[in-house]
Amino acid sequence: MYNIPGGDFSDRLKTQAAARQALMAKFQPKPTVTAGEAPDRAAERAAELERVRAERREAKAAKAQAVADAQQAEQEAREAAEALALEAKRGERKERKALTKAEQKARRDARYAARKARH
Repeated sequence: MYNIPGGDFSDRLKTQAAARQALMAKFQPKPTVTAGEAPDRAAERAAELERVRAERREAKAAKAQAVADAQQAEQEAREAAEALALEAKRGERKERKALTKAEQKARRDARYAARKARH
């Protein structure tokens, strides 16, 4: 028959099978290399969420404390103003009474002097 260089028909079939095996080996999944422990994304997200919530809680508490401090300061200022007004009112009353006593004494002295002048 034909003189086939490189061997007979069975050699060609073996070569073809080996070539097919090599071609199929390319498509086989390769073993994956893991880089150790995979990061737990859900845990990281949960931790970040908790951190943000804690910061917001602290900011809210600080704001509430600032409002309470402002209200306290306003109350103290109001009480101080009321105390000053009361003290001023008492001072005016004392001044009026002292003036009235002085006027009464002056009238009494005038009557006494008028009575002495008549006699």
